[in-house]
Amino acid sequence: MAEAENPRHTASLAFGVGAATDRGSVRELNEDSFLAREPVFAVADGMGGHEAGEVASRLCIESLDSESVLRPGRRTVTPVDVVLAVRNADLAIREATGALAGTTLAAAIFTEGEDGPAWLVANVGDSRVYLELEGEFAQLTEDHSEVWELLARGELTPEEARVYPRRNVVTRALGTGFDADPDLWSFPANPGQRLLVCSDGLTCELDDEQIAGILAEHADPQAAADALVAAALAAGGSDNVTVVVVAVREGDDDGGPAASPPLPLSEG
Repeated sequence: MAEAENPRHTASLAFGVGAATDRGSVRELNEDSFLAREPVFAVADGMGGHEAGEVASRLCIESLDSESVLRPGRRTVTPVDVVLAVRNADLAIREATGALAGTTLAAAIFTEGEDGPAWLVANVGDSRVYLELEGEFAQLTEDHSEVWELLARGELTPEEARVYPRRNVVTRALGTGFDADPDLWSFPANPGQRLLVCSDGLTCELDDEQIAGILAEHADPQAAADALVAAALAAGGSDNVTVVVVAVREGDDDGGPAASPPLPLSEG
């Protein structure tokens, strides 16, 4: 298990953060990496063979962590900032590995724009971002994967998708030399929200109802993160599993924009 860095308070909102990761019961290495500090909460799931995936995910997170526009204290992050940061991470991986390794990426980035505090959610591949608010739990991202495309076309049911033999095949990734631009979503940041950023090591073992139930049982973000990883291991732990849980709370000032559904900024 791993603990996230202490959250920093903004003028109106504060964040409680928990993070946990495990190599699982089958894999020799943990090829997942994560970043859990404001304004970036991200998970990268590496792929590409022995140790190569570990390098790709680590380089992805290190690249994001080094971006000046994503450093702590930065008030405004734009969608263009996010796309350029992801492209820089993609380039860093390709230069280091010769496009022989890749990684997924899911991230929630906090920003304070003209309309108030907001989240920018980005994903490449099949790592996910979920939102929990007032008893509702929903996936914000759409997987870039073969099985997701079959689901969208109605060629697989959700039950069939969980056992589909090529369910781990992604159609977009960083570092592979192919399409690496993220899908982006934006929505207001408000007290009471909890965001879950995770690798598919969680979602391959637990369905959304199980994940939501575990989150509901644990108000503390670190306790929730630990419980989710433990549940994935108990269910089989067939892959590396990493989760970051972010709880949005009242900060120094009250109020904020009214909650609304996320709106797509781009769809790749």
